[in-house]
Amino acid sequence: MDSSQLLKGVLDLAVLAVLDERDGYGYDVVRRLREAGLEDVGDASVYGTLRRLFKAGALTSYVVASDEGPHRKYYGLNDTGRDLYARSAKTWTSFAATMASLLEKGHA
Repeated sequence: MDSSQLLKGVLDLAVLAVLDERDGYGYDVVRRLREAGLEDVGDASVYGTLRRLFKAGALTSYVVASDEGPHRKYYGLNDTGRDLYARSAKTWTSFAATMASLLEKGHA
């Protein structure tokens, strides 16, 4: 199974989970997702997800000066984002449990 298709379906939730830990700028979010085990996540996909979630009203953003180059745009969850994260996590947990059950039955 192609994991990139699975990743497309859960990227919003993964980004929300990372930002629930702490605010982050684009590449920081990419790095944290990769460190968590999503090695195949693409930079452009994450940046696009951040922009889309921001436009949907789920994220706040602010700019922080950087000593290492241009200013960085940080994103964080707002109340709408926290609610979306909670609902999405509940949906994912239920779906994952259903799939685990189906797979266990398939190997019985």
